[in-house]
Amino acid sequence: MNEVLQTVYSPCHGSVKKVFINSSSYVYEWEPLFLIETKEQNEVEVAVGISGNITSLDIEQGQEVTPKTVLTKLRDDLEITGSD
Repeated sequence: MNEVLQTVYSPCHGSVKKVFINSSSYVYEWEPLFLIETKEQNEVEVAVGISGNITSLDIEQGQEVTPKTVLTKLRDDLEITGSD
């Protein structure tokens, strides 16, 4: 079976308000990973549609981000959960 790595990028410009994971976390589909506050002071929750193990955490709370900023990388566990 091939390993599938997923890179998670910031969806917007802003500042990382909250980091919900650490570098050794296991995450579930659509689990909140980060909370980003935009320049307009809107809060954007970052989640992904796969589950797996975090392989790197590339940002920290308070850091400024852009849509090209890598937030984290995770290894897909390739589990089919049946959730929408």
